[in-house]
Amino acid sequence: MNAAELSSAVPVRGDEIRLEITDAAFEGKSVARLGNFVVFVENGIPGDIVLARVYKSKKKFAEARILRIERPSPLRVQPRCEHVGVCGGCKWQHLAYEQQLRYKQQQVVDAFERIGGFADLNVLPILGAQTQFFYRNKMEFSFSDKEWLVDNSSIDNPQSTIFVGLHVPQRYDKVLDIRACHLQSEISNEILSFTRQFARASGYAVHSTETDSGYWRFLVIRESKRTTEMMANIVTFEENAELMNRYSKELIEQIPSITTVVNTINSKKAQIAYGESERVYFGSGVIHERLGNHTFAISASSFFQTNTEQAERLYGVAKGMAELKPSDVVYDLYSGTGSIALFVSADVKQVIGVESVKSSVLNARMNAESNGVTNCEFVLGDLKERLTKDKDWMSNHPKPDVMIIDPPRSGIHPKAIEEILNIAPARIVYVSCNPATQARDAKMLAAKYALDKLQPVDMFPHTYHIENVARMTLREPLYGA
Repeated sequence: MNAAELSSAVPVRGDEIRLEITDAAFEGKSVARLGNFVVFVENGIPGDIVLARVYKSKKKFAEARILRIERPSPLRVQPRCEHVGVCGGCKWQHLAYEQQLRYKQQQVVDAFERIGGFADLNVLPILGAQTQFFYRNKMEFSFSDKEWLVDNSSIDNPQSTIFVGLHVPQRYDKVLDIRACHLQSEISNEILSFTRQFARASGYAVHSTETDSGYWRFLVIRESKRTTEMMANIVTFEENAELMNRYSKELIEQIPSITTVVNTINSKKAQIAYGESERVYFGSGVIHERLGNHTFAISASSFFQTNTEQAERLYGVAKGMAELKPSDVVYDLYSGTGSIALFVSADVKQVIGVESVKSSVLNARMNAESNGVTNCEFVLGDLKERLTKDKDWMSNHPKPDVMIIDPPRSGIHPKAIEEILNIAPARIVYVSCNPATQARDAKMLAAKYALDKLQPVDMFPHTYHIENVARMTLREPLYGA
């Protein structure tokens, strides 16, 4: 089936097929059809006509990669980054931004209709980002002793054994040695280049999970978009004070705008940019960011929305949907560093936040104190446990009128949803970075709640990710129920 136009036969792995891309799908893939058979195509754009090779084939669908674009879609634009199509960070740079927004909004609709089972949705027009490049306040780069070359070759660069960059999709053993990323800032690229050069000259190896040895693991750069503070956080396998003192001194000399340098120690197998301890080598160990009328201290391990400008719009949407009153008690579930809690605090009687990460709770309490906010309290603990077993804290507070819930991508644990239904606040505002799990959870909440409206917000231009806010209202119980 070489270069065949298939109509009824199911393509198999290795087939080269001519396809017309007709739609966008989840996770940045595009859709083509051979009769009723669906082919998901990587890096395609609706309107493209392509020659593609199948790399996975199932009974109902296949997946393919583009070999050649025979006729480009009118929706295609020239990408800004040289690594587009290889790096997994900005898969939609080649798609006009207005169309990105259109497909993201449709992604929300599809999730709530297909996964949630909802109909007649009230979906407000998506809020696009005014800043579409250099918008992130945090970037995480990986160290590796193996480089993924731009032509996808597996041949290692013999001139170096340390590379710092981003993983290509589905490859965690090699990194694309990034020279310039357009997501954070020009200064972050300078930090990246300096760190690469320093690591190569250090005499210390990249950490290997296979041998459980080596030193370098991650470089995490945080910067404030409102206060111009900047953090370089080096994640290593073990502590080396002499080396980190030298790194910090030389980095500050070359890039004086850096305000703090942190070394996070992660001695475990897990390839994550968090660890069991942190040591500050320069500055305070935190940066400060402003949202609305409040200033937030953000430590190396704390969660904070990565797009400051759009986070302010997102929280404004959540606040508006909550329809807050001065007498309201609000539960802020998965409260992080208290950004949502403080954002709504002036409009309500009390906010109680629940968060599982200790450093985030400490930051939240510090943020409340430094901003002079006295009506916010933060409870440490896993949400499911705090709602189902260890729930003495609830007896010390009034029943909530409103819940604002902003969970991780995995959504809310079913047991926690059961307890939320038992608590039955009048209004729930559910903020999510994953419409699929949000729709799944909303379906469970629909046992007692009506889904009033949805508001998509684009936090991540040029990616397929979309943030969405859902407002749900407690239905009146049936008479006699």
